Amino acid sequence: MTVLAVAFYAFALSTIAGGLFTVISRNPVHSVLWLILAFLSSAGLFVTLGAEFVAMLLIIVYVGAVAVLFLFVVMMLDVDFAELKAEMARHMPIALLIGVVLIMQLALAFGAWEFSDGAAARVAAAPGEAHNTAALGLLIYDKYILLFQLSGLILLVAMIGAIVLTLRHRSDVKRQNVVAQMMRDPAKAMELKDVKPGQGL
Repeated sequence: MTVLAVAFYAFALSTIAGGLFTVISRNPVHSVLWLILAFLSSAGLFVTLGAEFVAMLLIIVYVGAVAVLFLFVVMMLDVDFAELKAEMARHMPIALLIGVVLIMQLALAFGAWEFSDGAAARVAAAPGEAHNTAALGLLIYDKYILLFQLSGLILLVAMIGAIVLTLRHRSDVKRQNVVAQMMRDPAKAMELKDVKPGQGL
């Protein structure tokens, strides 16, 4: 068995263990840490498959941003996890049934997996012709540039919609008015007091 095969199986087992302990861990902070382990192991799997760019994206985006955000939210919010787990235990039978159905569907799909005719011609670049990062860039920014820009526009619209839906102007909260500060009259903004010696304000 080669070193690459050993690394692949080690990362695969680590990914499965990380995902399992993410679900069954009692401490939510430990769950997030196991999730980070699963992300790092998945990145290792991408490296063994020759997709270094996707592996770095996984580490930067998911480990560096999403998982850390989860960790901050879990540690800062006062959430009653005992109540949440009680609700989860009540729905466990139907969840197990859905999980078994999904596993059966995946087994059927992988059992009947075959490459379609002409699949090699639809690859970004033939093996050995270009680095996978360069091939991915050519594919996204050349062939599918319109779809890439449309997906970015959809994400922008979704972000603006989320801001608009959650923005609430409360009258009892004092807010900064930059225009009023810039246009203020210094003569009206200050008042001189003639304080006599020995007297307070």
